[in-house]
Amino acid sequence: MALGLVAAIFAFVMGLLMMRRLRRSLMEEASLAEGPPTLERFPLHTYHAVIQQLKQQKHELQSEQQIERRRAKALENISAAVLSNLSSGVVFFTPNGLIRQANGAAKRILGFASLSGMNAAEVFGNATLLSASGSYTDIAQAIQAGLRAKTPAQQMALRYVTPGKEERILEITVTSVHSPAGEILGAACLINDQTEVSQIRSQQALRGEMSAEMALELRNSLTTISGYAQQLAVSNDAELAQQLAADIAAEAAHLDHTIGGFLLGPRAEKVLNEFG
Repeated sequence: MALGLVAAIFAFVMGLLMMRRLRRSLMEEASLAEGPPTLERFPLHTYHAVIQQLKQQKHELQSEQQIERRRAKALENISAAVLSNLSSGVVFFTPNGLIRQANGAAKRILGFASLSGMNAAEVFGNATLLSASGSYTDIAQAIQAGLRAKTPAQQMALRYVTPGKEERILEITVTSVHSPAGEILGAACLINDQTEVSQIRSQQALRGEMSAEMALELRNSLTTISGYAQQLAVSNDAELAQQLAADIAAEAAHLDHTIGGFLLGPRAEKVLNEFG
């Protein structure tokens, strides 16, 4: 029995030693098998923290994008409001030569309900060039040049006929539009209706001509009256003196009528303008 007990104790000790060696071997294999940390090996709370941070960054990015869109929309609304309140017409041509934007003044001056999608030839095809600061023979050439390269502002005066057959005198400035990087964005036309100014100038020129004619006629009448008066002064013939006096009176009446008509013309025109 003692021998059996010793054998049992020996077997127990050997088994314990073998279990320790096996455990040490498994731990060494586990340490050798360890590599760089991966997402699967992260603790669950760390994984959720990363996901939450990514969501937060996405939300912040979306908020910034919304702010930029609102800012761009506000700037666009301000630009549209400024253009709509200008008395001068503004037309913008894209690089393909078509109108993208035109304010209300441009539509009213040019006589179109809508200008979007039209080219320069369609809008100004019936216009006659009166003067130009450059070498272009028509406004379409100036616009095309502004769309191809950066060109100095070109000023032109046109005789223009609207689709409703109204004749107008237009003063147009064509300029190319570029981005800060130098990229061609299009060409802009600033349009001013000079019809009324042109009419005033024509009237002033006409009045100047009338004034010159009036001065000449006044001089002739005074010369005639002076001649009659000289004859009357040296004449002893009563009948001739009476005739000369009658001629002087007639010439004076003619002169008074001519001057009265000249003075009445501007007054009558003023009254008509005041009362419609």
